Amino acid sequence: MSSRDEIRRSSHALPFWLSLGTVPLAGIEAWVGGWTLILLPAYAWWLTTVLDQLLGRNEDQPDTETPEDDLFWYRAITLIWFPIQAAVIFGTIWWVTHTDHLNGFEIVALMFGVGVISGTIGIVYAHELLHQKSRLERWLGDLLLATVLYSHFRTEHLLVHHLWVGTPRDAVSARYNEGFHRFFWRVIFECPRSAWRAEKLKLRRAGRPVWHRSNPFWRYGALQVLALVVAALLGGWMGLGLFLLQALFAVWQLELTNYVEHYGLTRQYKGEGRYEHVLPRHSWNADHTASNWLLINLQRHSDHHYKPDRRFPLLQTYDAEEAPQLPFGYPGMTALAMIPPLWHRRMNPRVRAWRRKYYPDVEDWTPYNKGTTPLPRGSF
Repeated sequence: MSSRDEIRRSSHALPFWLSLGTVPLAGIEAWVGGWTLILLPAYAWWLTTVLDQLLGRNEDQPDTETPEDDLFWYRAITLIWFPIQAAVIFGTIWWVTHTDHLNGFEIVALMFGVGVISGTIGIVYAHELLHQKSRLERWLGDLLLATVLYSHFRTEHLLVHHLWVGTPRDAVSARYNEGFHRFFWRVIFECPRSAWRAEKLKLRRAGRPVWHRSNPFWRYGALQVLALVVAALLGGWMGLGLFLLQALFAVWQLELTNYVEHYGLTRQYKGEGRYEHVLPRHSWNADHTASNWLLINLQRHSDHHYKPDRRFPLLQTYDAEEAPQLPFGYPGMTALAMIPPLWHRRMNPRVRAWRRKYYPDVEDWTPYNKGTTPLPRGSF
């Protein structure tokens, strides 16, 4: 491969390294405080939303047969992110607990910005990594999730969400007319238990007890305890509290994204515990350019669910005939989701139109709205 080809490939991947811009902003916020504490949310949410409007939509369809070697510069950003994120989180904790120029409000705002890095970016990268076959990549995904105390997400996502999305077994398939704040507390309590049940079922089918060493919850717990110990060693009780605060902000941003991805979209119940297969129409699709750079094509979510093992640079997009479309990228949509009346006004008509288009024969949507259709066969 010529150096010219390598430069071309790295330049094509460069927009997906937009996340690196958050690192110096975190340093500025920690050093200066004051008005600079708006920089990280402004960068991750407002700037990308404005750029989406200026740059429009990217409807390119990458060649799905692209060799793995040609994706190196795309993959590299996800491979280096854990040490970057760990340095930002633990470095900020050390700085805050060893300096006194920030007041209480500024410290909370700073940790919110760190949560933007670990949630809006870090968990998205973890999501990409945990879908891969490489042991290194899966371990990096586990390490990223441990820094936000959400390790069970790996199990819940792979063993529950992808199998049972759009059914009552999947807690993070947001129901029609369910506000985000109610959704958030529901999934916070349901998902850890759901993930434990999924691993317990998997072990039982293998003839193993739930306390067997292959249960990943032992690894999840050990990594999370290690993260908490590091925070405490760096900053004492205050450091521990700061770590928990950024984790809360990160998880809040993850669940905002989960809420948007499948809001109101359900798979049709076929009877006898059977549901239709997952199709592109069961996820909201968004091909907005800048926000997909920041979120490594997560918004091409219809294709991700249709082909979960496809790496992010190769994800396809769909037009309105094949998948429902979001009016804005995730940063704009998650801001809207925080105000349920505005969200429902914008999205409920779209859900109703989706139902008329794909399921005109369904007369009563009440069981779907309430999540009371039967659990899928084999899911419990």
